[in-house]
Amino acid sequence: MNEGLIPKRYAKALYKFACEKGVDQGLYRLMGNLGRSFADNPALDSTVANPFVGDDDKIALLKTAATGAADTTDKKAGDVYADFLKLLRENKRLPMAGAISRAYCDIYRKENRIYRVAVVSAKPLDTPEQHRLLKLIEGHLDGGKMEHSFSTDPELIGGFTVDIDNERLDASVKNELKQLRLKLLKQA
Repeated sequence: MNEGLIPKRYAKALYKFACEKGVDQGLYRLMGNLGRSFADNPALDSTVANPFVGDDDKIALLKTAATGAADTTDKKAGDVYADFLKLLRENKRLPMAGAISRAYCDIYRKENRIYRVAVVSAKPLDTPEQHRLLKLIEGHLDGGKMEHSFSTDPELIGGFTVDIDNERLDASVKNELKQLRLKLLKQA
């Protein structure tokens, strides 16, 4: 069976169960934290997949990765997450926790019309510029919500890029120069 399909099935079942329990949003926060922990700590994947690390240690690690050192999540979502980890343990699927967390977040975002927006500019944008750009982007989301981030990349030379999920708006000088180069090569 396709390994990408299994995490999606678990995530879909977890999302449905979380909705029934009314903890889908709290679980989204937990799964988002877990996904970031896997992204920030590549060794987490190999640790959870290591057969010499006990399941109790893996579960403790996955709980900490999702909640952080200070557990501030709501109790119901925490309980559902703990039960879910037990299910993964019983089915020998703990190594898939990272993939399941990413799939859960994808499902939650899709169902709640949440878009991930990443703005990369050549230089840091000041707060009024950020707000103005976010307002423009918000107008194109047709009532959807957004989770946004700002970063800089001096290689853009000037301007910015905006990634909205899988779509990109490239208003950078670097892109303009590339387009000009291609146009000139085409004419030659």
